[in-house]
Order: sequence, then structure tokens, then C-alpha cells
Amino acid sequence: MPIFITGACGFVGLALAERLLHAGEAVVGFDRAPLPPAAARAFAALPGRFSLVQGDVRDTSALEAAMRAHRPQRLVTLAAITADARRERTTPGAIFEVNLGGVVAALTATAATGVRRIVHASSGSVYGASGIDAQALHEDSTPLRPEGLYGISKQAAEAAALRIAALHGLDLVVGRLGTCFGPWEADTGVRDTLSAPLQVLLRAERGEAVRLPRESTRDWLYVRDAAAGLQALLDRPQLPRPVYNVAAGFMGRMSDWCAAVAAAHPGWSWQIAADTADIDYYAPYDRAPMDIAHLRADTGFVPRYDLRAAAEDFLAWRQQHGAAQPAPAPAHA
Repeated sequence: MPIFITGACGFVGLALAERLLHAGEAVVGFDRAPLPPAAARAFAALPGRFSLVQGDVRDTSALEAAMRAHRPQRLVTLAAITADARRERTTPGAIFEVNLGGVVAALTATAATGVRRIVHASSGSVYGASGIDAQALHEDSTPLRPEGLYGISKQAAEAAALRIAALHGLDLVVGRLGTCFGPWEADTGVRDTLSAPLQVLLRAERGEAVRLPRESTRDWLYVRDAAAGLQALLDRPQLPRPVYNVAAGFMGRMSDWCAAVAAAHPGWSWQIAADTADIDYYAPYDRAPMDIAHLRADTGFVPRYDLRAAAEDFLAWRQQHGAAQPAPAPAHA
């Protein structure tokens, strides 16, 4: 039976679909955007089978019709708008319509169609201000204090998903993703906050010097590890906890990332220059690392990519695929 992914043509959705197809799974993607040509070529070479249903994740009837047609047994909810302050000011309602309403629609459709396991992909942004000066962020003890509408909407979606699952007796687990970067990341029109590693790499590829606002140390989550963590939650029956951090388990410095990029781009330069910075960290502080002890213990998940390994893999991927930009998603009204 296939695995159904909402937001399948987004950054993490493509990475998860690729991993599942490597394993020979059948994957049904649901997204407003078409499958990017580079992803179509990559997926066609894998042993699994990918099908795309184009539709609006806010449309419960369309989701239910797609699920009845394809009869998935497992669902991953990944559709989201990762909003910056500009979008918060101009279209705040759309953020909640997709990030909360899309989850409610997907779970309502799921309850009507008999999907067995649901993984709701949330975000470490739900911790918000709790990430300032903390030692680590824990699923069961760290207060949720989101600061932006993206984090606020993801916190609301978590609560709604868990409540709807309880009402219908659904087998649902929440995976809070760390700060992802890696293959398939691009400006899709609904991803406003491109990761700092990608911002640096894009400038290097254009031959533009980089000025960092400060040194940054963070548990950057390579998207291949993110996909592996979500698959671990998808595959393990009878998980004892409702919420898991899906994070790197490694800390990495942005200066080390810049050094790795510089080694692959001779003549390119970077520096720390707070007054003239052209890389956006989206916060004036580095969030504390997300603890993954529960994920390790309950699923056997082991992250593979520290920043050095991620740089080697991502630079090779960019060289093979070029920009591999997904097509921009249609704007949400």
C-alpha cells in the first residue's frame, strides 16, 4: 500500500519521497505544485513508484478523493508555508490556512478513509524563545514559546492533530524537525526562510562574497537525516510517545560550513561583518540543540551527517543536479 505525503513537492517532501522510493515504496504525493523536472528524472531511476495528485491541501474533499483512489495505509503531513516577517505582515491568514487548516483537512480525510499510521511533521520553531540560553530542548519538558506566526501555526497544528487523532482513534505521532538544509531546498514561493547554509552556497556559486552577521553554532539538520528520522517514525509500530524531536544530534559552526564551501570554490571569500551582513539567520540568537534521545531509543535512529559529511554530500549533489529548482508553488489566496 502506498505512502501518502502532503506537500510532496516541497523541500523535505522531495527528500522524504526520494528516500522512500530508494527503499522500493510506492509514494503518492499531494501538492499544488507540479513535480520539478529534476525530481521526476531522479525518481524515475529509483525502484519505487511515485504518483502525484495536484490539489490544494486545504481541500478536504480533494484529499479524501485522492486517498480513496490510492488507498494509502500511511500518511505524512508536510505541506506548509515557512513564512518570514514580510508574509506575516501581508497575508497572515494564509499561513494558518495552510499550516493549520491543511493539517485539519488531511486528518479529517484520513479519518474517513482508514489510513493506519500518520506522521505529522512539525517544527523546532514551536520552542521559540525557550531556545535562548537553554542547554537542550526536550519534547516532554521544554515550554513551547513560539515567536513568529510560522511557529505559532505549527504549535496550533500539533495540538489540533493530536486532538483529532484522539477523537477518531488514529495512530498519529508528531515529529518536530530541526533546521533543515540540503538537496532539493529552493525558493518555491512558500519557503521564505532559506537556510543559512544554502544562502552561503548560492552566493558562492554566483561568485559573490559572503558577510556573516556573526559566528553561528547550531544543530543544522541535513535533510537526508530529516527524511531518515521521519521514515523511522513512519515504520515503527506502537511508539510510546506522541511527540519526537527529529534533529541532527550534531552541532556545527557556520564558519566551518563556509570553509567547506570555500574549498570547493577557489577564489571565493567570506567574512564576519555584522554591519554589512548579507546572510539572514532570522533570529538574533542561536537556538539551543534539540535533544533526540527519545528518537534514538524508541526507533534506533542514528544521524549520519555532521556538517563536514553534509558539505561533502551536498556539494556533490549540487554539482550533479545544478540548481534543481522546484517549480514555484501557486500562491495561496
